[in-house]
Parts: sequence; C-alpha cells; structure tokens
Amino acid sequence: MNVLLINGSSNEKRCTYTALAEVASALQAEGVETEIAWIGRDPVRGCIGCGGCAKRGDARCIFDDDVVNGLIAKAEAADGIIVGTPVYYAGANGALLAVLDRLFYAASARLRFKPAAGVASARRAGTTPAIDQINKYFQISCMPLVSSNYWPMVHGKSADDVRQDEEGLQIMRVLGRNMAWMLRSLEAARAHGVTTPEVEPKVMTNFIR
Repeated sequence: MNVLLINGSSNEKRCTYTALAEVASALQAEGVETEIAWIGRDPVRGCIGCGGCAKRGDARCIFDDDVVNGLIAKAEAADGIIVGTPVYYAGANGALLAVLDRLFYAASARLRFKPAAGVASARRAGTTPAIDQINKYFQISCMPLVSSNYWPMVHGKSADDVRQDEEGLQIMRVLGRNMAWMLRSLEAARAHGVTTPEVEPKVMTNFIR
C-alpha cells in the first residue's frame, strides 16, 4: 500500500511540508509507503475547459509542460491521496488549485474510491475554507474522505512553529493512522469479494434550457 502526499505550497520544506511529513511518518509506522510530491515554483497553467483530456481518453491533460501529468501518474499509482496547502486569503494556494482543476478534470475517473484528505497550514486563520476547497475535488470524484480527531490543520509562521503545535501534529498522526486503517479495511474487503459500487452514467440537469 502506498499514499501520495501532494505539497501544494510554493515553499518546498516549510509549514505545509512539516504537516505532511508528520502524516507520512504515521503512515510509515503502519507499514504504508509514502511519497511527498511538491508542486514546485515553476509556472502552472490553469484549466482552459477545452475538453481535450476527455476527447483523448488517456487521463492526461493536453498541456504537458508542467507538473500536472506527472502528478496524475503518481496519483493513479497510489492507493490513497493527501493534499496539503498553505492558506492564502482564507483559501488554498492558487497554483495548487490550478493543478487540482486539471488533474481532476483529466483523471478523476481513475481516482474513484481512493481514500483522500485535505490538510491546511496557516499562521492564524482560513484553514477550514482551504480544507473545504480541497475536499470538494474528492467529494465530486467518489473518493472517501479520511478524518482525524479534529479538522486537519496546523498553525505556525515557520516549520519550527508548526513543530510546536502539539495538537496540530497529533491531528496529522491520527489522520495518518486513520488512512492506514481505511486502506487495510478496503484491502480486506476486496479479499472477501466486496467490489466498488457500480458507477452510473452521469446525469446533468441544466437550470436554463
């Protein structure tokens, strides 16, 4: 079993990374392999709604000059996904949202039923709307949300501050253990013949016809 943790910060190893590393450590203690993938600082394209990914049917974005298609490949190979973000203006990092828009437009069908969770890091406030933003990608893609013993957030202006947030770090550890438990439960279910639900063809109703 393996879990992909996506670091959606523009800084590779600061607050968001520190939170994800605590989750990863708990997962590894449960025998789950982990990878923390960073979105980087290079420019990321936004989705242009061209539908090229659907037309090609290969679960890849038509733009292949940034991190998105590489992250899609990693997400497909993972058994579970955790996405972390810093808080910008009471919401997630815009570059991360651009990544997730394209990743889920192109590959959501390949990610169905993988357990997932969103994690936020802030100096002070804005964590819950940022977590909600991330979780919406999972909820629209039939991905079970993994919970903890509080909303999955840490607080601090620096990595050292986050390491002093004892409650936040505990939340991350519980999240990691709960993810490991869910992965083992799903593995046991498959071994006993429990299959994923049938996916109905999407019904779309327009409000204005």
